[in-house]
Amino acid sequence: MTETKKLNVPDMTCGHCESSVQEALTELDGVRDSKADHKEGTVEVTYETNRVTDEQFKEVIAEAGYTLRY
Repeated sequence: MTETKKLNVPDMTCGHCESSVQEALTELDGVRDSKADHKEGTVEVTYETNRVTDEQFKEVIAEAGYTLRY
C-alpha cells in the first residue's frame, strides 16, 4: 500500500536543505517521491508502507544533517 505522509523537519532553512532532505529520502527503497518546503518546515513523502518505517525516515534525515520532529 502506498501512503503520503507529512514529516516535520523544522531546521531546513533554504533550497539546498530541501534538496538534501529530498535526496536522502528518495534513496530509501520504497520511497516513491518526496517534496520538501523549508518555509513550512515540512516534507511530504510518498512511500510503500510495507517497505519503509518512520525510524528509517528519522535515520536518513539525521544522516543528511537535519532533525525529524514528531
